[in-house]
Amino acid sequence: MPKGKRRSRVARHPVVLFANMLLFLLVAGLVGGVAALVIGQRMYTAEGPLQQDVAILIERGSALEFIARGLEEQGIITNQYVFLAAAQATGAAGKMQAGEYMIPARSSMEQVMQRIASGDVIQHQITFAEGLTSYQVVQRMLENDILTGPVAEIPPEGSLLPETYRITRGMPRERLIDSMKAAHNRAVERIWAARSPDLPIDSPAELVVLASIVEKETGVDGERGRVAAVFENRLKQGMKLQSDPTILYGLYGGEAWAQGRTLFQSDLDRPNPYNTYQIAGLPPGPITNPGVAALEATAQPAETKDLFFVADGSGGHVFSETYAEHQRNVTRWRQIEAERRAAGTGPTE
Repeated sequence: MPKGKRRSRVARHPVVLFANMLLFLLVAGLVGGVAALVIGQRMYTAEGPLQQDVAILIERGSALEFIARGLEEQGIITNQYVFLAAAQATGAAGKMQAGEYMIPARSSMEQVMQRIASGDVIQHQITFAEGLTSYQVVQRMLENDILTGPVAEIPPEGSLLPETYRITRGMPRERLIDSMKAAHNRAVERIWAARSPDLPIDSPAELVVLASIVEKETGVDGERGRVAAVFENRLKQGMKLQSDPTILYGLYGGEAWAQGRTLFQSDLDRPNPYNTYQIAGLPPGPITNPGVAALEATAQPAETKDLFFVADGSGGHVFSETYAEHQRNVTRWRQIEAERRAAGTGPTE
């Protein structure tokens, strides 16, 4: 019977055995690493566990590990460690941005990461109606819980442009004020450059003052140009503007439009730097923040010789060139007021 081959002494040498073991571990590690990489890649790009769209908030200064753990705890991603590894591998780790994000249902970890790294935050809107005073604008900001931070001081009257602005959660209120000021400056510059050549006003600042009066005199789009023309015709003829809203602003400042009261003769007679029944020309400053439409109407008024207007009972006004005609219109308006009081509905302009 033949004898079996004996193993080489070299093959049994401890150094060779140790090297073989290292080689085996290396190969096993490589195979395991490749398998882990493949599995991780699949997890990273696979559809996520989120059942419905959800808004999340990444606080400023949050560590990547904290973000990943929070995403897993909220059921947005399946594995925080895969998310962390992918963030490091893709370079997204240094691009994560604070903010509020909308994560669609079934988003993969890759899609979640791309959204946060791109800063694709939720855009909210806040609208400021034309004719709000700066005080009212600030009050509206303070009531909004998406905005943050204090307002150091009420901005100058007529320095803000009322319109709809996009805001993000956590946006400082002072930054929004800066945006409103910049928008106002751009609008006034553009509108002043396109003004009619024979305006009785000499500067963009005077344009804002007169536009603020037009803004408070009518909310009817088609009337603004005609109302502006009445005041500008009066300025050209040296007549007093005689605008009721200027008196209210002089009495109550930025809170004037929250008063909801009727003017009396005593108010017209009371000394008041904004009282255009007493002073000649424009008041010392704007009485509100006019919108673009009022600014444009003031810069390019209607071509008319009208010098007077009064409420017509339907929300608009009736205009006239002569005082006699105006008096007849006033008589009709007072009759409408009397009829409404008798019916219990009260006067409505």
